[in-house]
Amino acid sequence: MYRIIEGNSKDILNTFDAESIDCVVTSPPYWNLRDYKTEGQLGQEKTFQEYIKNLCDIFDEVKRVLKKGGVVFVNIGDTYSTISGSMGKGKWKQPKYEVCNDQMPEKLETGLPTKCLCQIPSRFVIEMIDRGWTNRNEIIWWRRNQMPQSVKDRFTVDFEKIYMLTKNAKYYFEQQLEPYTSNPSEKEMWRDKSKEKHGDINLFSKGPRNYYSKGGRNMRCVWDVPTKPFKGSHYATFPEDLVKPMILAGCPKGGVVLDPFSGAGTTLLVAEELGRDSIGIELNPEYIEIAKNRIDVYSKQYKLF
Repeated sequence: MYRIIEGNSKDILNTFDAESIDCVVTSPPYWNLRDYKTEGQLGQEKTFQEYIKNLCDIFDEVKRVLKKGGVVFVNIGDTYSTISGSMGKGKWKQPKYEVCNDQMPEKLETGLPTKCLCQIPSRFVIEMIDRGWTNRNEIIWWRRNQMPQSVKDRFTVDFEKIYMLTKNAKYYFEQQLEPYTSNPSEKEMWRDKSKEKHGDINLFSKGPRNYYSKGGRNMRCVWDVPTKPFKGSHYATFPEDLVKPMILAGCPKGGVVLDPFSGAGTTLLVAEELGRDSIGIELNPEYIEIAKNRIDVYSKQYKLF
């Protein structure tokens, strides 16, 4: 079951009961990269410092509504101090993109050198740590099918970062496995590791065991997930395959997944597919309709009522 609430994330979260959410999977609007033409939107602040503050203020409320064992996954991208476009005679010219030209924001001064990365993800996670969050993982989303970039003086950026954050040292986590890169030998498969210790702690149980019987190795932090086209009018959807391991790892069956910037509803759709309840918060009513249509189509096709 899912529901989407229209409104400002911070205001809506303020109405939630404390410790009512199991897992958060979200991708907030990036700073000064796209104008969604919605009053009160995040990402159009005049400075990235103000953006980081506003974003982390929202996550203060997320922390309040998250259960003690809750887990948060945040996909966030960076911004260059000079936004894509051309500088002619000191004046910035907006690039001519047929599809999303109306979403290109106004160029803002950053105080950083021209062409410099603003380090938005790093600034965000450091501020989150300063506010008491625990940063458990920095995951690299490798976008192997990244669109070409019209630059000749740097390398093409083909990744984004995802931070796994918790409010406590102990939290719910279901280990996710991936295939081994090579088949282990018979000697490697059956070993007596009972003498292997960390200090006074036994790392393994006694006796020979097949340590490769789980069907894979612990999932690594570089995720090879291609982007996928989306036919709707939301140009910043992340793929379902990126969301699935987050929900499987961070939300138990019967739990509730929250996306405070739900956009086109990918997090909610995947939660529905995996049998978890979900709540989305979205400021733009057009995106809410897109999300509802996506999830309702899935429900009619794959779920029996």
